Amino acid sequence: MNFIEELTWRGMIHTVMPGTEEQLSKEMTTAYLGIDPTADSLHIGHLVGVMMLKHFQRAGHKPIALVGGATGMIGDPSMKSQERKLLDEETLRHNQEAIKQQLAKFLDFDSDAPNAAELVNNYDWMKPFSFLDFIRDVGKHITVNYMMAKDSVKKRLSGESQQGMSFTEFSYQLVQGYDFLTLYKEKNCKLQLGGSDQWGNITTGTELIRRTVGGEAYALTCPLITKADGTKFGKTESGNVWLDPRYTSPYKFYQFWLNVADDDAEKYIKIFTELSREEIDELVALQAQDPGQRPLQKRLAKEITTMVHSAEEYEAAVEASQILFSNKASETLHKIDEETLLAVFEGVPQFEVALADIEAGVKLVDLLTEKAAVFPSKGELRKLAQGGGVSVNKEKVTDVNVTVDAQMLLNGKYILAQKGKKNYYLLIAK
Repeated sequence: MNFIEELTWRGMIHTVMPGTEEQLSKEMTTAYLGIDPTADSLHIGHLVGVMMLKHFQRAGHKPIALVGGATGMIGDPSMKSQERKLLDEETLRHNQEAIKQQLAKFLDFDSDAPNAAELVNNYDWMKPFSFLDFIRDVGKHITVNYMMAKDSVKKRLSGESQQGMSFTEFSYQLVQGYDFLTLYKEKNCKLQLGGSDQWGNITTGTELIRRTVGGEAYALTCPLITKADGTKFGKTESGNVWLDPRYTSPYKFYQFWLNVADDDAEKYIKIFTELSREEIDELVALQAQDPGQRPLQKRLAKEITTMVHSAEEYEAAVEASQILFSNKASETLHKIDEETLLAVFEGVPQFEVALADIEAGVKLVDLLTEKAAVFPSKGELRKLAQGGGVSVNKEKVTDVNVTVDAQMLLNGKYILAQKGKKNYYLLIAK
């Protein structure tokens, strides 16, 4: 597999430094990509870079994921209008371990293959480096004129930001450049990958390698991913879409991909899956024939949810998403966890009822009228129930005098009432 060709048809190349393709065709090449460790989980904004590493390894080359422990302590000025909070070492180490576990789902770290992936942390080589040594051994090789010409610096100094730029952030590109130099010398790493916003920092590294050891190093960046409407990719109203199920449940993760716009689905399925060009072309054709079936979104959601979580979590998410439309969803309803249940029924009216009443046993007719005002009157409830229009926990109820007790509680505290086909109500027993 030709790495550059693969990334090109997938729409994953923004800029390539001349000579990069020749280097990759000449020998197995080592490349690195930096990952910001400011949280103990990656979010989907990181996935483009991670997929670049994955394709790189598939093409027979060696990927290095660099966790920016040192650079995370400074904060990269690229695309930022203000400085970030700095992290302590204990937090960085915790975040690094969590990130490695997530990356292991995409990259082979453990085999004895010559192109097995590696994880490094730049804090390990920056920690013992004194300031005087740094400005003497690194700073003297790069001029201020060169550093000032970078877009990330110019934007911050041109008045677009009210805060200006600290010396700490100004020096960021030197620190990142030194990372490249270190990996070049210690691991024969000749290529750095990153987002297009990183081009300035990456080329500082290639320049530093050229000026200090006379070596040839290369750069390749991917475009920053946006949505069809121009808004930022990966952000929802509730914030980032995380890979860690503690922050974004597999159900919500699956739903995010299932609900992307058609134009985005065609773009994302190339970037975020390993599907072949032929498979994707087939899906695009199916989508054109019958957009309502959403084959692109369904396959995208399947591939990426399975890769990030598991096949089991994917199946559970599909099952949960069908609860609203299935008449046979009672079993699923009793299986799903509380977080998924609340995500599925987000926004439906809620009523609090006394747990003591449920435990003692209460007639359904009293529960849905007196205890919770799902129905305005018992007469209306009876009439709708006779016509098959009332369900409790997705099971139709015709006898409104049936007793509701603790055995009917979902996750020990919820009861789902349904009026007609589309009106749901969540009763919470407290």
